[in-house]
Amino acid sequence: MAYTGAYGVSTNGVTYYYGISNSKDTLPTEVTQLNRINSSGGVTVSPENIDASAMEDSETHNIAGRSSLDESKTFTVNLTDETLKEWQDLIAAFKAKTTSQFMWFETVIPGLSKATWICGEPPALVPDPEMGQNELLTVEINVTVVKWHGFDNKVLPTT
Repeated sequence: MAYTGAYGVSTNGVTYYYGISNSKDTLPTEVTQLNRINSSGGVTVSPENIDASAMEDSETHNIAGRSSLDESKTFTVNLTDETLKEWQDLIAAFKAKTTSQFMWFETVIPGLSKATWICGEPPALVPDPEMGQNELLTVEINVTVVKWHGFDNKVLPTT
């Protein structure tokens, strides 16, 4: 049978958000947009191998163990006064949350019905950007991945 779906999905129009919830198992109900993100890394989920071989085996036999996640997700941000303030506000919101609250990062991709979600922790400060001659000024911000939630319903700002 021939494939009848879309050929693919463009990254044009991808938007990013963050929000805080009262559980690392519950998505936030309100989010704030992050602007001028130039690129973002993905989160790789890799199963660990458990060696299930016995002494009589002449070759190794593995079974899948728990999944390992990337330790961080990188956001490359076009650095402007406005984006600097957004990330400083995000870091302040993270520092102000209670120990029972969790920060979430949402990626909304036009053309997909679901958004991607990670529970994460931002760095303590906005890092120093690398600079080169005649280049766009960007800064790479690494968010520690606490939990990969995966694809779930979209939450968009109400304003």
